Amino acid sequence: MNVSFEQLKSMVVFAQVVEQGNLTSAAKHIGLSRAVVSYHVKKLESQLGVKLLNRSTRSISLTEAGSEYYQSCRIIAEQATTANQQIENLKHEPEGLLKITCPVNAGLQIIVPALNEFRCLYPKIDLDVMLTDEVVNILQEGIDLAIRGAPLPDSGLQASKLSTLPTCLCASPDYLKKHGRPTTPAELEQHDWVIYKLTSGVIELSKGSRSFSIAVKGSISTNNAAARTAFIEGGHGIGRIPLYDAWPKIQAGSLESVLDDYQLRNIDIYGVFPPGSTGSKKLRLLIDFLKDYFIKVDRQAQSLMVNG
Repeated sequence: MNVSFEQLKSMVVFAQVVEQGNLTSAAKHIGLSRAVVSYHVKKLESQLGVKLLNRSTRSISLTEAGSEYYQSCRIIAEQATTANQQIENLKHEPEGLLKITCPVNAGLQIIVPALNEFRCLYPKIDLDVMLTDEVVNILQEGIDLAIRGAPLPDSGLQASKLSTLPTCLCASPDYLKKHGRPTTPAELEQHDWVIYKLTSGVIELSKGSRSFSIAVKGSISTNNAAARTAFIEGGHGIGRIPLYDAWPKIQAGSLESVLDDYQLRNIDIYGVFPPGSTGSKKLRLLIDFLKDYFIKVDRQAQSLMVNG
């Protein structure tokens, strides 16, 4: 089957629908109306003779055929974006300093690797990176971008959502052998916890239509995410950890997940920046790059979980 230029456009639109999660967000992201986006998806399904998306009033999900087709559409969209970006760099190579702050653990595991790639694309952009789990005053410190787990709507700052990170409950094999493995949310209150002081002392879980709020307590608390994980690995209690941090340790056998059949609240990751700074080309480039990078990291994590 020959592919027309119009179908190529529809494939790129379809990839954006999948990555943005719904038609409305995709339309906003690529500058088309929702009706036009819906038209492209329906036209693709008609041309291919298969259903690509399951639609409801609030969400979409990929069919088996849609999941396979998306991988090809994604590659086409990424190659087009890369080609355009390379030409743009040749025309107007961005330069100058970007000051960035982010949490230590997420910084070392995700943000710094992302900035490594970003700097290779834009070698004339200088980076000043501050890793800290404390909330930095962006305006006082002259920060261009702060990576945070909340948009801070009352601060007068602006924010752009970068990603949503899943979390899980973990403990070391030694801890579970000594104290037993919890099988219900209620049993969590009887266990020791490693407390991360920058989050609430309440763990919220759900299963089907039921939700549970569990007040946790423990003899160890810390304001550093890496230290939290190390204490959990050391057998001092259960803890809630982002999946990107927990999964390699689960594979290595130093951690085990518990209550996998319950859902935990995800962590929304935002890029927070001073008002009026969206006119900065280098900042826009970094925010867009980080969004794409988080998508790639999430895709790789899901692949590891399926195959690992």
